[in-house]
Amino acid sequence: MGIYTSPGPKSCAGFEGSYGHEEQDARTFAAWGVDYLKYDWCSAGLIYDDTEMPAVYLKMAQAIRTTGRPMVFSICQYGRADVWKWGAAAGGHLWRTTGDIADRWDIMSSIGFAQDELAPFGGPGRWNDPDMLEVGNGHMTATEYRTHMSLWALLAAPLIAGHDVSSSSPETIALLTNRDLIAVDQDPLGRPGRRIVQRGPHEVWARPLEGKRTAVALFNRGDAPAKVQASFDELGIAGRVSAIDVWAQRSLGALEGSVAADVEPHGVVLLVLAPSK
Repeated sequence: MGIYTSPGPKSCAGFEGSYGHEEQDARTFAAWGVDYLKYDWCSAGLIYDDTEMPAVYLKMAQAIRTTGRPMVFSICQYGRADVWKWGAAAGGHLWRTTGDIADRWDIMSSIGFAQDELAPFGGPGRWNDPDMLEVGNGHMTATEYRTHMSLWALLAAPLIAGHDVSSSSPETIALLTNRDLIAVDQDPLGRPGRRIVQRGPHEVWARPLEGKRTAVALFNRGDAPAKVQASFDELGIAGRVSAIDVWAQRSLGALEGSVAADVEPHGVVLLVLAPSK
């Protein structure tokens, strides 16, 4: 069970925040059996300035620890003050790196593809959070939602459903429960992926996985079908590999020298490559 509050006197929706009652609220949340706390800056900006953010978030993190109940602590202050540099020290397990996402291709893609330089700050127990998934809200195409999911998995981002799950369509459920996609996102190495190649609107991202495997995403951000490719030299891969297409859920057999695919507009081909025996 998760819960939401603010270090300010009011939440973003105008409900009571935790200002002046951090220890009391932490004890209450623990007694209720809360597992996840999202702590959203909101009205705290009326009381504190940005330089005080680390201490303000650490205060609640310490209050949670004092209760003895483990809780995931989600820092939400929209990527201000370079939170990725101090979020873990302030007790955060994840921190928002951007302003609010929306169910629009231009907003989702601008957020997701801007995360590359933050990769060194993410890892086990400390995650960059580019905001929740918009899958299922209905204002992007199935192709765009696959790109959304693939990019978040490459980023090692938290996968948080941001739609009304009580009315999920079969298509939405299929997108959100693709086991191979989730395995990429949740890979035990916990190393976020990076942009390897950018040629105009075509991008190739790669993420190292456990067992000397590599997740490779061929993205077409353009408005026309295109062939997207990268050489093994660019990807830092030597020798032959076996390839699995995550969304098509099929093996592509052995590859050598490069990866390439015809990718539809706003689309992606997501591969998992493993050393070939």
